[in-house]
Amino acid sequence: MALAHDDLLRLLESLRSADGLEIVRTAAERDLQELIEAEATQHIGAAWGEHTETRTAYRNGHRERTLTTQAGNLELAIPKLRAGTFFPSLLERRRRVDQALYAVIIEAYVHGVSTRSVDDLVKALGSDTGVSKSEVSRICGDLDESLAAFRNRPLDHTRFPYVYLDATYLKARVDHQIASRAVVIATGVTEDGGREVLGVMVGDSENETFWTTFLRDLRKRGLNGVRLVISDQHLGLVAAIGKVMIGAAHQRCRVHFVRNVFSVIPKQHAEMAAATIRTIFAQPDAVSVRTQLDTVADAFGKRFPKVKEMLLDAKEELTAFADFPHQHWKKIQSTNPLERLNREVKRRADVVQVFPNDAAVERLAAAVLIEMHDEWIAFPRRYLSNESMDSLYPDKNTLLPATDE
Repeated sequence: MALAHDDLLRLLESLRSADGLEIVRTAAERDLQELIEAEATQHIGAAWGEHTETRTAYRNGHRERTLTTQAGNLELAIPKLRAGTFFPSLLERRRRVDQALYAVIIEAYVHGVSTRSVDDLVKALGSDTGVSKSEVSRICGDLDESLAAFRNRPLDHTRFPYVYLDATYLKARVDHQIASRAVVIATGVTEDGGREVLGVMVGDSENETFWTTFLRDLRKRGLNGVRLVISDQHLGLVAAIGKVMIGAAHQRCRVHFVRNVFSVIPKQHAEMAAATIRTIFAQPDAVSVRTQLDTVADAFGKRFPKVKEMLLDAKEELTAFADFPHQHWKKIQSTNPLERLNREVKRRADVVQVFPNDAAVERLAAAVLIEMHDEWIAFPRRYLSNESMDSLYPDKNTLLPATDE
């Protein structure tokens, strides 16, 4: 029978009092304990003292567990088994704070809050005991399984005609010294115009061996159908692309190229040089793009011969984009789509400053990338239109070989 309105108001008022809050805490504690015991019975296949053919284990006492809630600390008893393990599904395995505080700790780490700051943060949210540095490190370590699953997931569910590669640098301790660590990231455009984060890896530097290992891992996970790789002109990376991404063209990032030009001309001429080079990428068709590059190179020839040489040497890779649908040109001329990811990784790493090891660097970077990947999947705004992607695979059954060997 439903309570009358006045009865509900009186109940609400009593719950606002200290005694009322204790009633809620006690009731929650009792109900949770009963649910835990019921789940244990189901798990074991028998109740206390019951003999059944379905029994799989025997109880062996309890271990105490404190659960922090808004109603106060709930003192619970988790059944122990003589053989095997049991942990109630209502509680997060191996944690000492409730789910909300657990999420805050993880989010604090992912958002770049140092472990020294997390303890104060948890106390501010109502936990009397706080969380130790070792507990924070352990909880963050629990992320590794899900992050590894993301980094190692198969990529054969679609083709990726466009792949972007870039690197950013963070500092970590290596052999008791602080060293710069390369964080390389790959993203791709799917054959229907969506985007995905493909992979991340941490290492010593952007040498050919490092990039080759990274790209081979992508291929072994099923990356296929690649038509164009967009990246900077780092020699190790370019060599790795040629060795591993067989059948794919390489587009040299126009933004990085212009920065390289700035290094060989006086600063006062930088704006003029950039504007002139931009005309190459504003042409209506592939023939005009390549003709304009020759024209621009000649224009620089007398005054800045080094720039002319750079343009002619880079002609093939600077204009690779022109062999693809015109609707895609602005999106495949540079690694700008990766810049946002690099900035986000850097921003969240700023508070940490120096990571304890490469594993910690990779953990944070992967967590940031999963957020972005999930955002792309959950809110699927086509990066490139589905219709414009159809011309990329005249032979619908053509796939990039699974390996380069």
